[in-house]
Amino acid sequence: MIIFIGADHRGFALKQTVIPFLRRQGHEVIDAGTRVEGIDCDYPQISRDVAAQVAKHAGSRGILLCMTGIGHSIAANKVPGAYAALVYNNKTAALSRRHNNANILVLGAKFIDEGAVEEIIAVWLATEFEGGRHARRFEQIKNIEKEFLR
Repeated sequence: MIIFIGADHRGFALKQTVIPFLRRQGHEVIDAGTRVEGIDCDYPQISRDVAAQVAKHAGSRGILLCMTGIGHSIAANKVPGAYAALVYNNKTAALSRRHNNANILVLGAKFIDEGAVEEIIAVWLATEFEGGRHARRFEQIKNIEKEFLR
């Protein structure tokens, strides 16, 4: 699977551990930045770049990392076709896929147990969208998106 990944300066160190993990799992990883440690950067452009690529490439996924995950979630969800979910554990990771069809995983580096990150990502990548009543709701979300496209 193609996975687009991005982080601001607060998520950079975690990104550097996540990329090798994903590659060991056989995924193609495309790094959208930041690529320089220790230099402040603004997250919205990174969020946009990852979200745009995920929306463009069917079947791909995205991972965004920052201090809280909140800013990346807000920014990524502005891109039509991007469905970013801020998760904190295996359960929320699985539910974001099973019930919400999230195609972008967002993690807050300061508030996540670093020892659990690989398992959270593995659960998220392995979980399929359940469909059923959730498909109806997902369609409603897409209709809201279409309504506000300019």
